[in-house]
Amino acid sequence: MKFRLLVEFDPECQRWSAVFPELPGCASAGDTEAEAVQNAHEALELWFEPSLLEVKSGAKLIELSLP
Repeated sequence: MKFRLLVEFDPECQRWSAVFPELPGCASAGDTEAEAVQNAHEALELWFEPSLLEVKSGAKLIELSLP
């Protein structure tokens, strides 16, 4: 699966930002464009890392995947 990454230079703070438009809150930054992209890759991995979840009695936890 591929994700779009918006990378742009912020002249005010002199850093590069990297934002995944379809994943609110999944973003990163870096001193260089390459560093911002690398940091964004790590943020993406962490975004999809499973978290502990308490499932109520009678509920089902199902995993789905996209092609």
